[in-house]
Amino acid sequence: MMSTGPGPHDLATTRLILNDRQTATAKTVTPEFYAELDNEFASFKGHCLIAQHDFSEAWPTWEMHPEGDEFVYLMFGEIDFVLWVDGVEQIVHVSEPGSYVVVPKGVWHTARPKVPTRMLFVTPGEGTLNAREPEGEAL
Repeated sequence: MMSTGPGPHDLATTRLILNDRQTATAKTVTPEFYAELDNEFASFKGHCLIAQHDFSEAWPTWEMHPEGDEFVYLMFGEIDFVLWVDGVEQIVHVSEPGSYVVVPKGVWHTARPKVPTRMLFVTPGEGTLNAREPEGEAL
């Protein structure tokens, strides 16, 4: 697979996928984006997704990444990242632009923004699970 050209690219509309050889591929966000990732990138094995997301409300679900740690960088705003560790919510408050959270591999997490917030995510996507409650049945 060829590397994506140097850009510029808009992370709000075009995500970046890094494969296991660290080759970058840009992919436009569509309503079928996540299903397409699995089909086009071999169930996302060995890949990381680099994405920007804006939040003004709490996430409606929890998620977990079984294949690696997730890096989450605050661009602006204020947010509580909630980690589910040993059956207990651990809140990591993030309010300084430039600060980041590392969500450990296999840890359920969700987020509750305090104000409109923008974050950059580097996510090991293979096997990502989403559920209404931590450790709940996957959606």
